Formats: sequence, structure tokens, C-alpha cells
Amino acid sequence: MEKKRFKRWNLPKIKEGKLTQWNWVVQNVQNLSLGKNTDIGAFTYINAQNGVVIEDDVQIGSHCSIYSISTIDNKKGKVVLKKGCKIGTHSTIMPGVTVGENAIVGAHSFVKKSVPGHTLVAGCPAKPGKRFNGNSESK
Repeated sequence: MEKKRFKRWNLPKIKEGKLTQWNWVVQNVQNLSLGKNTDIGAFTYINAQNGVVIEDDVQIGSHCSIYSISTIDNKKGKVVLKKGCKIGTHSTIMPGVTVGENAIVGAHSFVKKSVPGHTLVAGCPAKPGKRFNGNSESK
């Protein structure tokens, strides 16, 4: 992620169930850990009841949903978004999922299983695509 862009980055003010100044919302704020230089798109919803950890340099597109609890299938568990990962717009991350360091989740994906670092996943449900390391790609 471009460091200049975040030269003046400050931890956002997050109030329970209220939109931030960038129009995203968190429930159970006390269970959210937010790293530095994060970029969370408008209209993203984060339910941190069982813990959500967003590490440094994570990008989350607009209209995403991150759930540490699901009342539909009674699943619960901490969600961890590792350093430098990117979550594409309109994606959903389900309870207990870890998205690995520098991994990429394609737009409109439904992620119900953990994603290894340096891996591209996409789809509904999200399935692994390419693995990559830095600027070079490999299958």
C-alpha cells in the first residue's frame, strides 16, 4: 500500500453502531483491533462480537460485511485480516476466517474458509486461484 497516502493517518473515532466519518459501521467495538494505515470502504459492516483483528495496511472495499457471529448457522469465531491483505468490494467474511498476509479476496466473494497468505481467492463460495509472492505470480 502506498505509504504517502497514509502520511497523516490517524485511528478513526469508532462509536458503537454509528457510522464513522468514512461511512462504515462496527457493532461490538470493544472487540475490534484496528491496525495502522487501514482503508475501509463506505457502507462496510463489521460485527466484532467474537473478535475482529484488522492488522496494518489492510484494504477493505466498500459494502463489505465481516461477521464474527452468524445467527443463520450458529457459527462464531474471531476474524483475522492479516497485514497487507485486500478484500474486494461487496465481499462477505464469515466467522472464524483468517485472511492471510497480502492475500487478495476478489470482489463479490463469500469467504467461509481461511485464506493462505499470498493467495488470490474469489467466488461464492470463495475458492483459491493463484498463489503469488511479491511481483511474480505462480500457480
